[in-house]
Amino acid sequence: HPRVPAPPDPAGSRPDGTPPPAAGRARPLVTYLKGFAMGCADIVPGVSGGTIAMVVGVYEGLLGSLSALSSGDFLRHLTRGRLGRAFEAMNGALLFPLLAGIATALVTLSRVIGHLLATYPGYVMAVFFGLVAASALVVGRRVARWRTLTAVALALGAGLGLVVVTLTPVETPSGTAFLFGSGFLAICAMVLPGISGAFVLVLLGKYDLALSALARFDLGVIVPIALGAVVGLLSFARLLSHLLKRHRDPMLALLTGFMVGSLYKVWPYVSPEGGATWPWAAGGAGAALLTAGLVVVGAVVVLALERLGSRAAMSARSRSSFSSTSRFTPRR
Repeated sequence: HPRVPAPPDPAGSRPDGTPPPAAGRARPLVTYLKGFAMGCADIVPGVSGGTIAMVVGVYEGLLGSLSALSSGDFLRHLTRGRLGRAFEAMNGALLFPLLAGIATALVTLSRVIGHLLATYPGYVMAVFFGLVAASALVVGRRVARWRTLTAVALALGAGLGLVVVTLTPVETPSGTAFLFGSGFLAICAMVLPGISGAFVLVLLGKYDLALSALARFDLGVIVPIALGAVVGLLSFARLLSHLLKRHRDPMLALLTGFMVGSLYKVWPYVSPEGGATWPWAAGGAGAALLTAGLVVVGAVVVLALERLGSRAAMSARSRSSFSSTSRFTPRR
């Protein structure tokens, strides 16, 4: 008996059986919460929102969406008023909830995290040390095959990450042009797992200014930094997306190295003078044990997020496979 064409799939899959461009379309709240977690990480110097994006499984999708914003397909639909097609071309079902979550965290938690960093810096850094260390493990496991090239990329990334986080902050101007450039450089670093956009602002002497501007909603500071960030995203995300597609294993190894190198910046055990030291030399035994416990908490959070992200990806693939299965009519 001949096959009868299948009716349109309510889940939104295409006629050729491929999944819709926005796999997370039905779960905007989950995507929003992932963006919120990325924003929380972006506030802390030494921690990158890109690290969280890698762990929760939205990193490459985010890069693809950002790259699409400067693509001919998206711009053609946008200029012709085809807003639905433009939304689909940039995978807006993923991009908008992520950006909304990031923005919410930056606006609502900038003052809280700033206070915690000033009051309990060691404990905050302990959580994020565990987070970054576990993230490096998670991303490193995604390298399909470790070879000489990937090992070199890992070492290069670790060296570059260490160099960046050990640079000394400098005094810089506060003009509009420099704020624009600061936003550009910070967002490029923020997209890279392991290199903190917040720490780049610290190096440029603009972290406290940006944090206070967010808390006070000072548009004179926020707007130029935000514009620089937009330009940086549109240009740098396309380059990263291309490199990940063409050279996946070396790039994943390089990004893992960035995270390993950045661990120096978030080392939670410091001496009274502010320098890094061994756990038993950082104070009382109780404080050292509490710090170690918080490191474990940070690592467990990342491993839990990674597990949830993997289960969500498997569920999405299963739904896509089921929806694309050919349908038959019963024998008459």
